Amino acid sequence: MQYVSMAAVGLVVGILARFFYPGKVELGLIMSAVLGVAGAFLAGFIGNLLSKQSGGPLRPAGFVYSILGAMLVIFLARQFGLA
Repeated sequence: MQYVSMAAVGLVVGILARFFYPGKVELGLIMSAVLGVAGAFLAGFIGNLLSKQSGGPLRPAGFVYSILGAMLVIFLARQFGLA
């Protein structure tokens, strides 16, 4: 059940990242979910490097950082010609 909730949150994060990213981002729903999960993972990884606290429940700041991480993934994908 944890993977289902992770995919649902990833889909929401991916869609919001596509919305906030400047310019047109043409990705389907599945790629948006993958993008959101990758962004959340990237944001969590960077957050763990900067903080001594380990993971916990979803917090509003973590949700915002996940969106920013997904936007960074979009930027990197565009730089390498993947999106």
